[in-house]
Amino acid sequence: MKKKLAQEKDRKETEIQQLEGSLVKNKVAVEAGCGVDALTSRGYGMVEDDVLALNVYEALYLVSKGMLKVSKGKKRGTSLGFEQLLHQFKRLNGDLWVRYLVYRDWRSRGYVVREGFGLDIDFRIYERGAYGKKPATYLVLSIQEGKPIPVKKLAQVLRHVQSLKKKLVLSVVNRRGEVVYYSLSKLTMR
Repeated sequence: MKKKLAQEKDRKETEIQQLEGSLVKNKVAVEAGCGVDALTSRGYGMVEDDVLALNVYEALYLVSKGMLKVSKGKKRGTSLGFEQLLHQFKRLNGDLWVRYLVYRDWRSRGYVVREGFGLDIDFRIYERGAYGKKPATYLVLSIQEGKPIPVKKLAQVLRHVQSLKKKLVLSVVNRRGEVVYYSLSKLTMR
């Protein structure tokens, strides 16, 4: 049953017309036109001056799904494959692969995923069907198994997230690339 639902979701996503974008600095720019509205309604990118700007994770995800072709600079025709695009972006961020795996996992589960803000929050997660109607429910902190994170820093992030009245999810990517989620909350002793 789950496999059938996943296949149906993949089919719906690939029904969107394949778009062409250009790699510009650390974003992918897609000219506004047909197909862009379908992406923005699903929580992809930001429209600026008739151009849809996709962040690193969105571009990688859409390329992996076959919904986007990315060319380097303004040159059309020669498109970058997933691995080439990943290599281009990896220069900007050493933890790109870990964060991409977390992004991909949330997206494949049907959530809208937007970039996080401040204190190493990687992503904001919107409940299914709530994007544009309600604020994000979860804030995600991504880490790789085997790379320690100081408890003091974790506590600081947790306080910040709770002050925003959100839920903190710690996404741990293990050595096999699988993502395990932990919900964090404040412990009070009485």
